[in-house]
Amino acid sequence: MAGHLAPGDRLPTEAELMQTYGCARMTVNKALSALSVAGLVDRRKRAGTFVARPKLHSMVLDVPDIAAQVRERGQDYAYRPLVRSVRPAGVEAEETLLAGEGLLLQIDGLHHADGVAFGVEFRLISAAAVPQIVDADLDTVSPGSWLLSHVPWTEAETRISAVAATSNEARRLGVAAGEPCLCVERRTWRGSERVTYVRQLFLGHAYDLVARFGPGTSTR
Repeated sequence: MAGHLAPGDRLPTEAELMQTYGCARMTVNKALSALSVAGLVDRRKRAGTFVARPKLHSMVLDVPDIAAQVRERGQDYAYRPLVRSVRPAGVEAEETLLAGEGLLLQIDGLHHADGVAFGVEFRLISAAAVPQIVDADLDTVSPGSWLLSHVPWTEAETRISAVAATSNEARRLGVAAGEPCLCVERRTWRGSERVTYVRQLFLGHAYDLVARFGPGTSTR
Protein backbone atom coordinates (compact mmCIF):
# COMPACT_ATOMS: atom_id res chain seq x y z
CA MET A 1 0.00 0.00 0.00
CA ALA A 2 2.99 2.32 0.55
CA GLY A 3 4.08 1.85 -3.05
CA HIS A 4 7.47 0.27 -2.35
CA LEU A 5 6.48 -2.40 -4.87
CA ALA A 6 4.73 -1.33 -8.06
CA PRO A 7 1.99 -3.29 -9.87
CA GLY A 8 3.64 -6.20 -11.67
CA ASP A 9 6.64 -6.37 -9.32
CA ARG A 10 7.53 -9.79 -7.91
CA LEU A 11 7.29 -10.35 -4.17
CA PRO A 12 10.06 -12.16 -2.25
CA THR A 13 9.74 -15.93 -2.08
CA GLU A 14 8.02 -17.61 0.85
CA ALA A 15 11.43 -18.68 2.18
CA GLU A 16 12.71 -15.09 2.00
CA LEU A 17 9.60 -13.80 3.76
CA MET A 18 10.00 -16.46 6.48
CA GLN A 19 13.55 -15.30 7.11
CA THR A 20 12.68 -11.58 7.01
CA TYR A 21 9.74 -11.81 9.43
CA GLY A 22 10.88 -14.81 11.49
CA CYS A 23 7.68 -16.78 11.04
CA ALA A 24 6.55 -20.18 9.84
CA ARG A 25 5.80 -21.05 6.22
CA MET A 26 2.12 -21.64 7.07
CA THR A 27 1.86 -18.08 8.42
CA VAL A 28 3.46 -16.66 5.28
CA ASN A 29 1.19 -18.75 3.07
CA LYS A 30 -1.94 -17.59 4.94
CA ALA A 31 -0.84 -13.95 4.66
CA LEU A 32 -0.25 -14.25 0.91
CA SER A 33 -3.60 -16.02 0.49
CA ALA A 34 -5.35 -13.17 2.32
CA LEU A 35 -3.63 -10.61 0.07
CA SER A 36 -4.72 -12.60 -2.98
CA VAL A 37 -8.35 -12.74 -1.82
CA ALA A 38 -8.22 -8.97 -1.26
CA GLY A 39 -7.04 -8.53 -4.86
CA LEU A 40 -3.68 -7.02 -3.88
CA VAL A 41 -1.45 -9.78 -5.28
CA ASP A 42 -1.53 -12.39 -8.04
CA ARG A 43 -0.20 -15.85 -7.14
CA ARG A 44 1.03 -17.69 -10.20
CA LYS A 45 1.93 -21.35 -10.08
CA ARG A 46 5.67 -21.96 -10.53
CA ALA A 47 6.22 -18.23 -11.21
CA GLY A 48 5.76 -16.59 -7.81
CA THR A 49 3.63 -13.85 -6.30
CA PHE A 50 3.27 -10.44 -7.94
CA VAL A 51 1.70 -7.13 -7.00
CA ALA A 52 -1.69 -7.06 -8.71
CA ARG A 53 -2.58 -4.39 -11.21
CA PRO A 54 -5.71 -2.42 -10.22
CA LYS A 55 -8.76 -3.73 -11.99
CA LEU A 56 -11.05 -1.49 -13.96
CA HIS A 57 -14.71 -1.79 -13.07
CA SER A 58 -17.46 -1.22 -15.60
CA MET A 59 -21.22 -1.21 -15.20
CA VAL A 60 -22.57 -3.90 -17.52
CA LEU A 61 -25.69 -1.94 -18.41
CA ASP A 62 -23.83 1.24 -19.34
CA VAL A 63 -21.54 2.19 -22.21
CA PRO A 64 -18.34 2.97 -20.29
CA ASP A 65 -15.69 5.58 -21.06
CA ILE A 66 -12.56 3.49 -20.60
CA ALA A 67 -10.25 6.51 -20.51
CA ALA A 68 -12.26 8.06 -17.65
CA GLN A 69 -12.26 4.75 -15.76
CA VAL A 70 -8.49 4.45 -15.94
CA ARG A 71 -7.95 8.01 -14.78
CA GLU A 72 -10.39 7.52 -11.90
CA ARG A 73 -8.08 4.74 -10.70
CA GLY A 74 -5.23 7.26 -10.56
CA GLN A 75 -3.48 5.77 -13.59
CA ASP A 76 -2.26 7.40 -16.78
CA TYR A 77 -4.37 6.47 -19.80
CA ALA A 78 -3.21 6.32 -23.40
CA TYR A 79 -4.79 5.11 -26.62
CA ARG A 80 -2.67 3.91 -29.54
CA PRO A 81 -4.36 3.48 -32.93
CA LEU A 82 -3.27 0.48 -34.98
CA VAL A 83 -5.55 0.43 -38.03
CA ARG A 84 -7.76 3.16 -39.50
CA SER A 85 -9.54 2.87 -42.82
CA VAL A 86 -12.75 3.93 -44.56
CA ARG A 87 -14.12 1.05 -46.60
CA PRO A 88 -17.25 -0.59 -47.99
CA ALA A 89 -18.98 -3.26 -45.95
CA GLY A 90 -17.77 -6.82 -46.34
CA VAL A 91 -19.93 -9.87 -46.84
CA GLU A 92 -20.74 -10.33 -43.15
CA ALA A 93 -24.27 -9.39 -42.13
CA GLU A 94 -22.93 -7.36 -39.20
CA GLU A 95 -21.09 -5.04 -41.56
CA THR A 96 -23.85 -4.67 -44.15
CA LEU A 97 -26.45 -3.84 -41.49
CA LEU A 98 -24.14 -1.25 -39.93
CA ALA A 99 -23.05 0.38 -43.19
CA GLY A 100 -26.50 0.57 -44.74
CA GLU A 101 -26.00 2.27 -48.11
CA GLY A 102 -22.81 4.01 -46.97
CA LEU A 103 -19.25 3.19 -45.86
CA LEU A 104 -17.66 1.93 -42.67
CA LEU A 105 -14.85 3.47 -40.62
CA GLN A 106 -12.70 0.69 -39.19
CA ILE A 107 -10.50 1.59 -36.21
CA ASP A 108 -8.37 -0.91 -34.28
CA GLY A 109 -6.37 0.25 -31.29
CA LEU A 110 -4.83 -0.49 -27.91
CA HIS A 111 -5.83 0.80 -24.48
CA HIS A 112 -2.96 1.45 -22.05
CA ALA A 113 -2.84 2.06 -18.30
CA ASP A 114 0.47 3.36 -16.92
CA GLY A 115 2.15 2.48 -20.20
CA VAL A 116 0.98 -1.16 -20.22
CA ALA A 117 -1.53 -2.45 -22.77
CA PHE A 118 -4.54 -4.07 -21.07
CA GLY A 119 -7.07 -4.13 -23.91
CA VAL A 120 -7.25 -4.35 -27.68
CA GLU A 121 -10.25 -2.92 -29.54
CA PHE A 122 -11.71 -3.66 -32.98
CA ARG A 123 -14.37 -1.09 -33.92
CA LEU A 124 -16.64 -0.40 -36.90
CA ILE A 125 -18.58 2.88 -37.19
CA SER A 126 -21.27 3.79 -39.70
CA ALA A 127 -19.93 6.69 -41.76
CA ALA A 128 -23.50 7.53 -42.78
CA ALA A 129 -24.64 7.78 -39.15
CA VAL A 130 -21.54 9.65 -37.93
CA PRO A 131 -19.94 11.40 -40.95
CA GLN A 132 -17.92 13.83 -38.79
CA ILE A 133 -15.86 11.03 -37.25
CA VAL A 134 -14.22 10.20 -40.59
CA ASP A 135 -11.97 13.28 -40.28
CA ALA A 136 -11.83 13.43 -36.47
CA ASP A 137 -8.47 13.36 -34.64
CA LEU A 138 -8.41 9.91 -33.03
CA ASP A 139 -4.67 9.55 -32.58
CA THR A 140 -4.81 10.28 -28.84
CA VAL A 141 -8.55 10.10 -28.09
CA SER A 142 -10.12 6.67 -28.26
CA PRO A 143 -13.06 6.37 -30.67
CA GLY A 144 -15.24 5.20 -27.79
CA SER A 145 -14.59 8.39 -25.80
CA TRP A 146 -15.13 10.49 -28.95
CA LEU A 147 -18.47 8.83 -29.68
CA LEU A 148 -19.70 9.25 -26.10
CA SER A 149 -19.00 12.98 -26.19
CA HIS A 150 -20.32 13.63 -29.71
CA VAL A 151 -23.05 11.11 -30.56
CA PRO A 152 -26.04 10.40 -28.29
CA TRP A 153 -27.14 6.77 -28.22
CA THR A 154 -30.58 5.44 -27.34
CA GLU A 155 -30.04 1.69 -27.21
CA ALA A 156 -27.11 -0.64 -26.62
CA GLU A 157 -26.61 -4.39 -26.71
CA THR A 158 -23.70 -5.98 -24.86
CA ARG A 159 -22.41 -9.54 -25.10
CA ILE A 160 -19.76 -10.76 -22.64
CA SER A 161 -17.70 -13.93 -22.93
CA ALA A 162 -14.48 -15.52 -21.74
CA VAL A 163 -12.03 -16.27 -24.54
CA ALA A 164 -8.41 -17.19 -25.14
CA ALA A 165 -6.35 -14.59 -26.99
CA THR A 166 -5.46 -15.55 -30.55
CA SER A 167 -1.84 -15.26 -31.66
CA ASN A 168 -2.53 -11.90 -33.32
CA GLU A 169 -4.43 -10.53 -30.32
CA ALA A 170 -1.80 -11.84 -27.91
CA ARG A 171 0.99 -10.22 -29.93
CA ARG A 172 -0.74 -6.86 -29.74
CA LEU A 173 -1.29 -7.23 -25.99
CA GLY A 174 2.24 -8.46 -25.36
CA VAL A 175 1.20 -11.81 -23.84
CA ALA A 176 1.34 -15.46 -24.81
CA ALA A 177 -1.25 -16.90 -27.19
CA GLY A 178 -4.11 -18.45 -25.26
CA GLU A 179 -3.99 -15.88 -22.44
CA PRO A 180 -7.41 -15.75 -20.67
CA CYS A 181 -9.30 -12.63 -21.71
CA LEU A 182 -12.67 -11.00 -21.21
CA CYS A 183 -14.39 -10.28 -24.52
CA VAL A 184 -16.99 -7.50 -24.67
CA GLU A 185 -19.00 -7.05 -27.87
CA ARG A 186 -21.28 -4.03 -28.07
CA ARG A 187 -23.71 -2.60 -30.62
CA THR A 188 -25.28 0.84 -30.22
CA TRP A 189 -28.21 2.53 -31.95
CA ARG A 190 -29.55 6.07 -32.22
CA GLY A 191 -33.23 5.47 -32.69
CA SER A 192 -33.44 2.92 -35.50
CA GLU A 193 -30.03 3.91 -36.89
CA ARG A 194 -27.05 1.69 -36.14
CA VAL A 195 -24.03 3.67 -34.92
CA THR A 196 -21.18 1.31 -34.03
CA TYR A 197 -20.08 -2.24 -33.39
CA VAL A 198 -17.06 -2.86 -31.17
CA ARG A 199 -15.24 -5.96 -29.99
CA GLN A 200 -12.95 -5.36 -27.02
CA LEU A 201 -10.58 -7.92 -25.59
CA PHE A 202 -9.30 -7.24 -22.07
CA LEU A 203 -6.65 -9.19 -20.19
CA GLY A 204 -8.52 -11.30 -17.67
CA HIS A 205 -6.55 -10.07 -14.66
CA ALA A 206 -6.99 -6.38 -15.58
CA TYR A 207 -10.72 -5.85 -16.09
CA ASP A 208 -14.02 -6.91 -14.60
CA LEU A 209 -17.67 -6.02 -15.14
CA VAL A 210 -20.04 -5.09 -12.35
CA ALA A 211 -23.82 -4.70 -12.37
CA ARG A 212 -26.11 -3.73 -9.51
CA PHE A 213 -29.79 -4.58 -9.74
CA GLY A 214 -32.92 -3.96 -7.76
CA PRO A 215 -36.15 -5.95 -7.65
CA GLY A 216 -38.24 -5.64 -10.79
CA THR A 217 -41.78 -6.44 -11.75
CA SER A 218 -40.94 -8.47 -14.83
CA THR A 219 -41.14 -12.25 -14.52
CA ARG A 220 -38.89 -12.84 -17.52
